[in-house]
Amino acid sequence: MPEYRLKDVSSLNLKNEDKVEAEAMPEFRLKDMSSLDLKNGDKVEAEVEGIEGAKVLLVKLDDKVQAMNAKCTHYGAPLKNGILTPEGRLTCPWHGACFNVMNGEIENAPAPDPLTKFDVLVKDGGVYIKGEEGSIKSGRRQPNVECSAQGQDKVVIVGGGSGTFGAVQQLRVSGYKGSITLIGHEPNLPIDRTKLSKALIPDPDKILLRTKEWYSKASIEVISDTVTAIDFSNRSVSTKSGSQIPYTKLILATGGTPRVLPLPGFKDLKNVFTLRTVNDVKDILAAVGEKKGKKVAIVGSSFIGMEVGNCLSKENTVTIIGMEKAPLERVMGEEVGKVFQKQLEKNGVQFYMGASVESATPSEKDKSVVGAVTLKDGASIEADLVILGVGVAPATEYLKDNDSIRLEKDGSLRVDENFRVEGLEDVFAIGDIATYPYHGPGGDGKPTRIEHWNVAQNHGRSVGHTIAKPTTDKPKHFIPVFWSALGSQLRYCGATPNGWDSLVLKGEPENGKFAAYYAKGDTVVAVGTMMMDPIMSKCAELMLRGKMPGRAELERGVNPLEVDLVG
Repeated sequence: MPEYRLKDVSSLNLKNEDKVEAEAMPEFRLKDMSSLDLKNGDKVEAEVEGIEGAKVLLVKLDDKVQAMNAKCTHYGAPLKNGILTPEGRLTCPWHGACFNVMNGEIENAPAPDPLTKFDVLVKDGGVYIKGEEGSIKSGRRQPNVECSAQGQDKVVIVGGGSGTFGAVQQLRVSGYKGSITLIGHEPNLPIDRTKLSKALIPDPDKILLRTKEWYSKASIEVISDTVTAIDFSNRSVSTKSGSQIPYTKLILATGGTPRVLPLPGFKDLKNVFTLRTVNDVKDILAAVGEKKGKKVAIVGSSFIGMEVGNCLSKENTVTIIGMEKAPLERVMGEEVGKVFQKQLEKNGVQFYMGASVESATPSEKDKSVVGAVTLKDGASIEADLVILGVGVAPATEYLKDNDSIRLEKDGSLRVDENFRVEGLEDVFAIGDIATYPYHGPGGDGKPTRIEHWNVAQNHGRSVGHTIAKPTTDKPKHFIPVFWSALGSQLRYCGATPNGWDSLVLKGEPENGKFAAYYAKGDTVVAVGTMMMDPIMSKCAELMLRGKMPGRAELERGVNPLEVDLVG
């Protein structure tokens, strides 16, 4: 006799004479599976019969098999290759997203959606799951954020980036019922900003993290405006349009402002760009034009500069100018930086390293438009357009003359473990503008500012939970993760607030395949990998648990993938 689960019914908590109609949950057989002969810790991906292309993941933990969607809800990485902890946390092998296999919920950014869980059973010589066809096909579950705002509490969030997205979603998921107002600009809804430099996508609708309808269902008011000042005493935010917006809790998430070069020509000439917004991408693509074939000079061998250079090199002549001996030398070291350089050179990118820029000079055809970048050694690099990748500064201009707040030397805000701004009540700062205590390996609680997409989103998730469910407990720590498109995909975890003094390099760096371990003394404080997944994800988990092998162990040949998370 077949079995069917009743949809949306978790118990028989009925009174006498109650009548409840329930829809039966269909069953789907898993292809080529006749039993659940798995060991604890096993992860098995299985196709679902009758649903084209659909797969689920089976995970055995504590002698029980869990069934869920098979791919990470961020960029679709196969979770069968992820890292599973004894507590049931499953980390994506690519970008650090974490899920709880017991309930499918998100535990770490950048996953936007949780996983759907399915009941699993063995019968008639086969293995079946119970679930809706749509949930199996979609590969994800929409978080429950629907709300009708009520009460006097009002959270105001200034900014529209990754941190804002993490905060608004977590507020509603954690049960916050008060009003939420988001003040952002260009575009005013959070987008996947990582795709601007990596793919130069000019249409914000294609990279929205959530639609306008989603914010409406969650009772989140979205205001397109620019904040000009904040009255912390009277709890009010002033905007460029003249509005005064009151708050009971305030989250500052204004991100970064691209730096420009204070050198002749760079501020005056046309076709000199920075890259931070959708409009910046549109301007760059307009300068490149439909015919392509332009000469592009990129000043700065930063991650942004390298990503944009790699993206534009397919149909243009790209030259990257850097002050270091190798791209990204300050962060990744000269040896690894030269690996990145070689990767991009394969795509046609040219490099001027160890170079200092003197000026931008005008084109002979049009004196208002850039025509070249001149270096201090006298070299001149022709350019139809110039893109600056020389870093970002905390976007806190609206706070500089405010007597109620003290900015750090770099323009950021000092916050505590819960991201509360020092000296202010009910005010939080997250993302690029927050200097927070870092407790990863080698951090020792040192105030640190980290400009990573994942970090901002995890800050937002933490603050959203803190506001919705106030507690005296310290928030869970996380290990920073970021990734970059540098010919191949770079994965990176950890941070170096106290620097690093040695590098252990494994793999085949000459072929762009490596694992780089950065150590301070014997403590490995950061790990970067290319084409060696899931080493980065495993190292992030080992760092979180204080079990990351030391430099000496790695030099002796210890493989992090073989290190037990429990031992």
